[in-house]
Amino acid sequence: MNLSRNLLSGKRKYLFGLLFLSLICIICAAFSSENSKDFDFARREVLLRRIGHEILLQSGDRTSRVLPIKKISENEYQISFENKLSFQPDSLVNTTQRLLAKDPFTSDYVVSVLNCNSSGVAYGYAISKNKQDDVVPCRGRKQPVACYIINIKFKPAGINVAKSGYLLGGLSILAFVGFIFLRSKSINPRKVLPENEQTHQTHLFALGSVLFDAKNRKLSIDEKMTDLTATESRVLLIFALSPNEIIERSRLQKEIWEDDGVIVGRSLDMFISKLRKKLEIDPDIKIVVIRGKGYRLEIIA
Repeated sequence: MNLSRNLLSGKRKYLFGLLFLSLICIICAAFSSENSKDFDFARREVLLRRIGHEILLQSGDRTSRVLPIKKISENEYQISFENKLSFQPDSLVNTTQRLLAKDPFTSDYVVSVLNCNSSGVAYGYAISKNKQDDVVPCRGRKQPVACYIINIKFKPAGINVAKSGYLLGGLSILAFVGFIFLRSKSINPRKVLPENEQTHQTHLFALGSVLFDAKNRKLSIDEKMTDLTATESRVLLIFALSPNEIIERSRLQKEIWEDDGVIVGRSLDMFISKLRKKLEIDPDIKIVVIRGKGYRLEIIA
């Protein structure tokens, strides 16, 4: 009896010790992740300053300064300049892509070039890890000399992944040890629903003579297949769920890009234009503009 009690007491001490060590590991990982995040943010600001420097050189300015980089929000930065300048959109796009490729935590981001005087967007584009979702309009038009500021909005990803991984890993250990320590002697097996009782959601939509496969992002008609990008598929899915009904422009922007932060205003129009071209395989399907309201997917029966 005493031996059993001693064994049980030893087991409890071992489990509590393991829990304590796991907690220490979580705390250390959290502090380490914070230090790493601060370093990564500092390195990103250096890259942004380098972007401003190269833009000045490309405009022929070798003397004026790039002003200090401003952090507007958690994932948005601003590059400003001492003097007015002009820029070539092609050069701006290529420069940002080349330099931000050195940032291991940068995947998707939106660049907005604002006019200092009017605060209007003089030029903007979006870069995605999935190249098919890149939105880069009007690359060949040189912008006139003016006062510009460049805002770069990064999609939250990567920098917090390491921290979350450590914390989740530590919590998993704690949960596992706690489960071993607290589990009851009898374990009730989970009930599994028979396969014929499980619900299945369809991802196929018949749009006139076109079959839209939302899951696999494809359009098909007479065995002819057309691929859609992820964003195109999400936009078309909203229309497919409400055919021949007006979909407000604000709703499309909110549901498609709300999680990505600020998006260039012309991006929606560009995706609508791409969808129109891909839906031309059936002349009875059209996405029409309802002025002052939004868009409507018209399907002629």
